[in-house]
Amino acid sequence: MQIYSSSPVVRARQVAGDLVAVGLVVVFVVVGVAIAQFIAGFADLGRQLEEAGAGFQGAMQDASRILGDLPLVGGAASAPFDGASGAGGSLADAGRQQQDGVARASLVAGLVVAGVPSVVVLWVWLRGRVGFVRRASSTRSLLATPGGEELLALRALTGRDARAALAVSTDPVADWRAGEPAVVRALADVALREAGVARARR
Repeated sequence: MQIYSSSPVVRARQVAGDLVAVGLVVVFVVVGVAIAQFIAGFADLGRQLEEAGAGFQGAMQDASRILGDLPLVGGAASAPFDGASGAGGSLADAGRQQQDGVARASLVAGLVVAGVPSVVVLWVWLRGRVGFVRRASSTRSLLATPGGEELLALRALTGRDARAALAVSTDPVADWRAGEPAVVRALADVALREAGVARARR
């Protein structure tokens, strides 16, 4: 499997494209992680609420126990503190829920910022790279088949680079029809260059 073109210029462009694609993915991942960490910082408020709620709940429970031990008035005196203890628990629960929400939001934001553009870049990059590999592989296979060189010469005649075909001969079509070996080989080489394939050395 041929990954890069045999042409130095095209190969340099392909390598540059690979580096740009990798660099963009790295940048998107770094930005996504930074955004996730920034959003995760808002969980501090939830932690403070949880700690304050838990501390208040513990203080009220301690006060309720102390007052509950008083003779005659213990139950009545401790009741308000039991209610306040429940409020502290609710505050602690709210803090935990806020932390969970921030954690989910930071994860989603990080994945979206890092993932979506990275997928787009990789899709565009892979599409071009896979297309080249397929063209190169099919061209190599065609060259190895009987009559493959003639078919590649025909591809050069019908390809986009008409000037390259005309540079081979003053009348490349007539020479191809006549089966001129040198012209057919030269035209096949034009098609090979267009596909980024080098002829195997004998």
